[in-house]
Amino acid sequence: TLTIGFARRFATYKRAGLLFQDLDRLAQLLTNVHRPVQLLFAGKAHPADDAGKEILQEVIRASRDPRFKGRLLVLDDYDMSVARHLVCGVDVWLNTPRPPKEASGTSGMKAVANGALTVSTLDGWWVEAVEMGAAGWTIGQGSCDVPHDEVDAADAEHLFHILEEELVPLFYDRPESLIPHNWLKQVRRSMTVIMPYFNTQRMVSEYAERCYLS
Repeated sequence: TLTIGFARRFATYKRAGLLFQDLDRLAQLLTNVHRPVQLLFAGKAHPADDAGKEILQEVIRASRDPRFKGRLLVLDDYDMSVARHLVCGVDVWLNTPRPPKEASGTSGMKAVANGALTVSTLDGWWVEAVEMGAAGWTIGQGSCDVPHDEVDAADAEHLFHILEEELVPLFYDRPESLIPHNWLKQVRRSMTVIMPYFNTQRMVSEYAERCYLS
């Protein structure tokens, strides 16, 4: 089953509830008999962030909807161990911040190193990755001057389109060998482009050269 992971702080700008704007459409996507999809969510909201806690509650309520049984799971007690298992175990890493709020997005880099493909808005590290030709999917146009309601609705629609028309069909495009050759081609391309550039060695070197030695 195609497995999509989302794990991070439940801050409002990260838009964990983007897919839940159309629950009927989401149910059709997740429960397709021939091309099933499962969503794994994990994260915590800051104790003082009431809006973030409301988003987390929204995701939990959706996970208890009978239509999503076994297809939408919220993992308890999010910590580094849970995050490590997620970046190692999912097929797709979902990143939906509202541009230009995301500082970096290191969890997505870790997922790529483990063979996951990226679906992200044009924000954080993904801006550079797209410019370099990384394999994956970009949600929206990276608009920063559009009202939140409008950009959220547009990005949700585009995300559904990506999943329904491109990503899920590619994952289940399997000839008689049952091996998703075209999917794996994208995985190899993603790892080849991203891993040599988005890593700790580059980060430390640039901090030293640009901030401390210059």
